[in-house]
Amino acid sequence: MPLQKGDFVLVDYVMKVKDTNEVIDLTVEEVAKKEKVYREDGIYEPALVILGEGWILKGVEEELYKMDVGESKVIEVPPDKAFGERDPSKVKIVNARDLTKRGITPRVGARVELDDGVAIIRRAEGGRVVLDYNHPLAGRTIVCEVKVVKKVEDVKEKVRELVHARIKRVDKEKFKIDVSSDGILTIEIPPEAFTYEGLQYAKRGIALDVARYVPGISAVKFVEVYEVRRAKAEQGEKKSPKAEEAKAGQQKK
Repeated sequence: MPLQKGDFVLVDYVMKVKDTNEVIDLTVEEVAKKEKVYREDGIYEPALVILGEGWILKGVEEELYKMDVGESKVIEVPPDKAFGERDPSKVKIVNARDLTKRGITPRVGARVELDDGVAIIRRAEGGRVVLDYNHPLAGRTIVCEVKVVKKVEDVKEKVRELVHARIKRVDKEKFKIDVSSDGILTIEIPPEAFTYEGLQYAKRGIALDVARYVPGISAVKFVEVYEVRRAKAEQGEKKSPKAEEAKAGQQKK
């Protein structure tokens, strides 16, 4: 049965720029190594996509609706369904002094954040700097090889995937998830996540995601259990003086 809006699906994909064959994003470790874009700190695993929510390029999402679990497809995505067409009005020329006053050294190819947004410096010469506010891949056709790995249907597993989307570097199976009969969702955070950077923001994000994407949940509760370990008394531990006197008295009797 083809996929539908609102479905939770796990997909593997490799995205490349059509005219240069440059890899811009992927989820498959073997391909990353083959294309020599592998990173030791990278995360290579099927990605969660909730259909209809813009979690993947529009042109890819449209094709996913026509696919079944286990199916693969190569999709050519035109600019208007990828990163947009190039907009000449988003290319501006500024005085180099305006940037140096902000502590920015104009270097071609550098990304800078200014009042109008994030721009790429395309040219810097004669005291003038050309800023391009278009997306770096605007106007490019993208080729995406995608495979639908799994459709997630169980409520707890949907929550697990939402948690994993926010807390990537902790094994998702270590989160204990329970939903009560009255719709209270309890997520027990494993010790491995206690020091996760931005944990409080992640928990808020998870709660908002659950409220938006998982119907029937009335409240979200996070639980952190810290085990208290006490050192065992050593066998040769000294007893109090009173205890020693009492013991000596009993022996005399």
